[in-house]
Amino acid sequence: MSIGASEAVLQVLSGSVPRFFDSDSCFSKSDSIFLSKSYMKCVKKRASRYMKLLSCSSTRQNPIGTYRFHSIGGGLYGNFIIDRFQLLSCKCQRAESVSEVTVEDGNGTWFVDEAKKISPINGMVTTTNVLDLKEVQKLDQEDFSSNGNIPTAETVRDTFHKTSVDSIEDEAWDLLRESMVYYCGGPIGTIAAKDPTGSSVLNYDQVFIRDFIPSGIAFLLKGEYDIVRNFILHTLQLQSWEKTMDCHSPGQGLMPASFKVRTVPLDGDDSAMEEVLDPDFGEAAIGRVAPVDSGLWWIILLRAYGKSSGDLSVQERVDVQTGIRMILRLCLADGFDMFPTLLVTDGSCMVDRRMGIHGHPLEIQALFYSALLCAREMLAPEDGSADLIRALNNRLVALSFHIREYYWIDMKKLNEIYRYKTEEYSYDAVNKFNIYPDQISPWLVEWMPNKGGYLIGNLQPAHMDFRFFSLGNLWSVVSSLATLDQSHAILDLVEAKWADLVADMPFKICYPALEGQEWQIITGSDPKNTPWSYHNGGSWPTLLWQLTVACIKMNRPEIAAKAVKIAEKRISRDKWPEYYDTKRARFIGKQSRLFQTWSVAGYLVSKLLLADPSAAKILITEEDSELVNAFSCMISANPRRKRGRKSSKQTYIV
Repeated sequence: MSIGASEAVLQVLSGSVPRFFDSDSCFSKSDSIFLSKSYMKCVKKRASRYMKLLSCSSTRQNPIGTYRFHSIGGGLYGNFIIDRFQLLSCKCQRAESVSEVTVEDGNGTWFVDEAKKISPINGMVTTTNVLDLKEVQKLDQEDFSSNGNIPTAETVRDTFHKTSVDSIEDEAWDLLRESMVYYCGGPIGTIAAKDPTGSSVLNYDQVFIRDFIPSGIAFLLKGEYDIVRNFILHTLQLQSWEKTMDCHSPGQGLMPASFKVRTVPLDGDDSAMEEVLDPDFGEAAIGRVAPVDSGLWWIILLRAYGKSSGDLSVQERVDVQTGIRMILRLCLADGFDMFPTLLVTDGSCMVDRRMGIHGHPLEIQALFYSALLCAREMLAPEDGSADLIRALNNRLVALSFHIREYYWIDMKKLNEIYRYKTEEYSYDAVNKFNIYPDQISPWLVEWMPNKGGYLIGNLQPAHMDFRFFSLGNLWSVVSSLATLDQSHAILDLVEAKWADLVADMPFKICYPALEGQEWQIITGSDPKNTPWSYHNGGSWPTLLWQLTVACIKMNRPEIAAKAVKIAEKRISRDKWPEYYDTKRARFIGKQSRLFQTWSVAGYLVSKLLLADPSAAKILITEEDSELVNAFSCMISANPRRKRGRKSSKQTYIV
C-alpha cells in the first residue's frame, strides 16, 4: 500500500469514523496530564519495582507454618506456637521456594508484550498511532489484495476495536501488578485500591481476603502462582490469632477481613526494622463486624490454586489441613439455630454495611455450600476426622434442599405464595415459615418474567427478602447449589432483565434498591447506601467474573461476553471505579474509589476465562451422585408433594 493510501486510512480513523476521540472518550488535556502523572506506565516500566526486596529482620529464621512468637499468653496450635495480642513478624528468610521463578527472574508475563506496536500516550490511543506501518501493510495484504479496494471504515473500526481492547487489558495488568503488596521480598497480595485522587485512604490500602480472590484467580490463570501461594500460607498464620472486641474473642478459626504489612523496630531497637502482618478481624472495621466470608473464600481459593498449578503439596500440609478443619468446625458448630443455613449478622460479607441481610443471607449460603464441597475434596482422611466428614455431608444435603426448596421463586412459586394459608401448625405445613402473602411487593409482581427465576436474598420466620442479590445467585450456579433447571432459569432472568441488572455497566449488586422510609429504617439512613448507590442497588464491575464463571458452566458464555463488551466501553476511561450509581449505572459512584483493584481483576478474569473456558473448572464444583440421590429422597418426602410424615433413618432439619 502506498504512503497516500496509508494516510487515507489514518484520515478515515480521524474523521470518517465518528466520535472515537471526542469528549465521550474522556480524552481531554486535563485527563492527559492526570493520567501521565498518576498511573499509566504502558511503555516504560520500572523493572526494579518488582525486584525490590523489602527490609526485614534476619535474627530468627523459621519456615512458613512453624513461626515462633514470644509474648504473654502463648498457646499451642497444631504444629505452631501462637502468641496472643502480638503481630505476626517476618523472620526474613523464606524457607521454601514457591517456584523456580523468582522475583528477579520474572516469568515473561510481568511486562507488556513488546510485539504489540501500539504507542499510547498516557494510556490512551490517539488517531495518529492506532495503526503502525506493519498493521497498515497487513490490511493491504488481507483486504486490498483480495478485492482491490482500500479497507472500508468498518474494517478499520474492527481493527481499532481490537487494538483498543488489547490496550485496556495491558492497562489492567499494569494496574493489577502496581497494586501488589510485598512481604519479606515476596508478593503476598494486592491492596484494595490505589486511588491517587482519594482524600481519605481509610482501609483501602490493606489486603482484603475477599478483594484478593479475583486478583488471585487472574494470577493463577496467567500461570503466576507465587503470590497466591504466599497469600494462602501467610493468611493461614493470621487465622489462629485472638483479637477482641469489648473483651470478647471470636471463635477459633476465624479468618481476618484484611491485613496490612507494617515496618516496626525490631525488639525495641530503632536501628533494626522488621516487617509484620497486622490483621483486622473486624475490630477496626466500620460497624465492627467480623467477616464470615473470608474463611469460605480462602478455602475456595486454596482448591483453585491446587487445580490450576497442579501443586497439591500446599493443601496436603499439616497446618493447611488444620486450618481447613478449624474453619469447618467454626461453621458447623451447634447453636440455637434450627436451619441448615449459616446464621450471620448484617455486614458480614460483600454487603458490609447495614442492608437488612442479617439472618441467613443467600450470599453466605452459596459460599458456605461451595466451601463445604471444596473442603470435602481436599480433606485428608485421618483418625478423628470421620465425625467432621459425616457432619459435612449431612449439612450439604440439608442445605441444598433448604435453599432449592424455600429460597427459589419464579412465577409459579410466586402465585403459590400469593395463595398461602397462614398460622399452620403441623409437621406437614405447606407454609412452614408463616409467610404472609401481603409481603409480595407490587414491584415483584410486575418485574418477575414469565421465563426465569432466582433465589431470594433471605428467608426468616414471617419474612422473605424478595430482592435479587447477584453474587448469591451467580455463585449458587457455580457451586451447583441451584439445580440445573434453576441455574438456567437464573441466567434466563438475567437476559430478560438485562436493562435492570446490566444496563450501562455490569453488574447490579442487588435489585431493587431500598427507597424512602424503607431505606431510612433498614439502613439507618446510611448516606453511602442511598438508593441505587453502593450496596443499595449500585453496579459493581467486579461481579463480571462471577457472571462469567456461571455462564461458562451453563454453556452460555455469550451472555458474559456481551456484558464484558459493555464494560469495555467505559471502565478504562472512567479509571476503573469501585462501583457505579443510578438505575442504569450512568454515573461513577459518589464515594467510589478509582483504580479499584477488584474491578481491574474482575475484568481480567472474565477476559481470560472467555478466551479459555476450560480454565473455569478450577472454580466450578459439580454435584455428586450421593447428594443428588439424597436430595431426591427429601423431595419425595416433602409435604408439598405428599402429605403426612415419613420416617427416615437420617433426620434433617429443613
